[in-house]
Amino acid sequence: MTFEDLQQIRRVTDPQVSPSGKWVMFSATSVDLATNKKTMHLYTVPVDGSAKEKAVTAGKDGETAGRFSPDGKQVLFLSSNEGNQQIYLAPWDEQQGIVGPSHKLTSISTEADGATWSPKGDWIAFVSEVYPECATEGAVDDACNKAKDDAATKSPVKAQIWDGLLYRHWDHYQGSKRSHILLVSVDGKQMRDVTPTRDIKDHIAPTFSLGGPVGYAFSPDEKELAYVVNMDEVPAASTNNDIYTVDLATPGAKPVKITTSPGSDDGPAYSPDGKYLAFRSQARAGYESDRFRLMLYDREKKTTKEAVRKFDNWVDEFTWSPDSKRIYFASASEGQEPVLAVDIDGQAAGEAKDIVHGAEFSSLALTSDGKTLIATAMKVDGPAGIVSVATAGSSDHYTELSKGNDDLIHSLELPAMESFKFPGAGGTSVQGFIIRPPNLDPQKKYPLKFLIHGGPQGAWGDAWSYRWNPELFAANGYVVVMINPRGSTGYGQAFIDGVNGDWGGKPYLDLMKGLDYAEAHYPFIDKERECALGASYGGFMANWILTHSNRFKCIVTHDGMYNPQSAYGSTEEMWFNEWEFRRAGDKEPGQPWRYASLPVAQDPFRKWSPMLNIKNAKTPTLVVHSQRDYRLDVSEGFQIFTALQRLKVPSKMLYFPDEGHWVLKPQNSRLWYQTVNDWCDRWTHSNAYAK
Repeated sequence: MTFEDLQQIRRVTDPQVSPSGKWVMFSATSVDLATNKKTMHLYTVPVDGSAKEKAVTAGKDGETAGRFSPDGKQVLFLSSNEGNQQIYLAPWDEQQGIVGPSHKLTSISTEADGATWSPKGDWIAFVSEVYPECATEGAVDDACNKAKDDAATKSPVKAQIWDGLLYRHWDHYQGSKRSHILLVSVDGKQMRDVTPTRDIKDHIAPTFSLGGPVGYAFSPDEKELAYVVNMDEVPAASTNNDIYTVDLATPGAKPVKITTSPGSDDGPAYSPDGKYLAFRSQARAGYESDRFRLMLYDREKKTTKEAVRKFDNWVDEFTWSPDSKRIYFASASEGQEPVLAVDIDGQAAGEAKDIVHGAEFSSLALTSDGKTLIATAMKVDGPAGIVSVATAGSSDHYTELSKGNDDLIHSLELPAMESFKFPGAGGTSVQGFIIRPPNLDPQKKYPLKFLIHGGPQGAWGDAWSYRWNPELFAANGYVVVMINPRGSTGYGQAFIDGVNGDWGGKPYLDLMKGLDYAEAHYPFIDKERECALGASYGGFMANWILTHSNRFKCIVTHDGMYNPQSAYGSTEEMWFNEWEFRRAGDKEPGQPWRYASLPVAQDPFRKWSPMLNIKNAKTPTLVVHSQRDYRLDVSEGFQIFTALQRLKVPSKMLYFPDEGHWVLKPQNSRLWYQTVNDWCDRWTHSNAYAK
């Protein structure tokens, strides 16, 4: 596989089942390297797999987020084909499975996102970034928003004034706008702001959730809307997202908080019969990687209980069965993401039941009869596709519905991933994975790329990637080894918690012991030609390895933390550093000034600081960082590159002025892969350099 092959693959996502249960509509993104552009269109395919998928939209700027109306007569989608992003409606042809000519429903100057139908199809809820001062009770003053945007565009002064945190997030500055939930009638004649009340208008609703579930939902009778908001005074230091409900039938009704957990509550979803509101919940305040439990709120009794008994992994996403008697959910487990189910009992939590495994499943949806689950499924050697799964029984069998990538994938040599387990730090069982180079000759020795995942609460596994693709890393003649050290998801909450306050401790030992195991059990690995590569937390660990080991021929550190003390002051989500660098047993937030008088060994900010150990660095290192990365500020990359240059350690820096925490633009991605792979080749293939 080449980089060009990778970019030719259509990126399939977001399956939606028609009310009839006959069709699946999904989105697929195509990449044009020449124009440096990604374009998404809508496709449909029969649920029974009786015909090939077909494109049903073809606008120049693309369409996304297709949703069937409850009566199955219309489709809504989002598009920027006529300027900024708006909601469009189009008739749905049930017989042919195609979308008719569309018309633009909204023309709001602040754009529309996240559109979803109300259960009866009378209203559409969506999100827009508005000026809170332009929001009055129930009204949408778009003229006010537009006037403020126009004035800001024309003004020669671009300064911002802040009086609190969170003033920037991930890749953008917050500015004066806030996300609000709006409703528009299906005829486009009425629009209202659901979240303009005095108590909430200065907060973001729904709360931003990176890759999390939708933050709002209608009740089945359309009389109520549930949504997620963080009302804490300093949202940058709080994970306390709560679920509120608002009475849509009463103008100016005050939202009611229904959750009580000090941690994050999100993903509200009403049962089809209206009895329950299900949601995900974390128990511990300030910890973004606490276990997400599946909770049930009884709307009549106003009581809450956990839905799944003795379940120690995360509920990543879920969906109700049409009869309200079961919830299907996806949960990471030992390098996979199987689908499980729990039967809903009004008295007690239920047991998790396996439905399908053998891949990473997501975007769950059910046919109207509840007999077929539609989802996306991917593996390390195959990109995400739309699949169908019978809900009766448990197996690893699923039927592929979208096959547009098959010819290309089948033409490539994509080695299977192998799993192994070994005793990590303290003898704890740890899992690792290995991918052999294409057409491996077992009599030869091959260089190795040692990939370290981010998070740290993330995991390697049977999953396709466009940013850090293990198959592409192996394609030019490398063995790829990946370890899920302490902190990785899918092995229970205690294993995840093992990284807290111990960033360079047990996780580092797990990684090194995993590599030792691979070297001992796979004789085709040339342990004299190994490179370590990591991003985000993996970037921190690459920096830690750089300053604590000389076993690698080269290192790639991407968006990694170098100086925990400075990273504390330049990040935006304060809760993360305040939890991860808190001393064991300390009930107060971890803050550098609180530990400044302590010995280094008792201060996590200094104890786990690659900067304080940089004098030990000798390994040639490629530093990658981006200007718009506000999780780990670009100054972290500049600092380590400066130190390496001054210490005369062979080093190079790849800097992206137009990317955030991830490199997303196609031509930037090509440069990234070229530079990273060239760096590994330089230090593992040349005797002159390898000295």
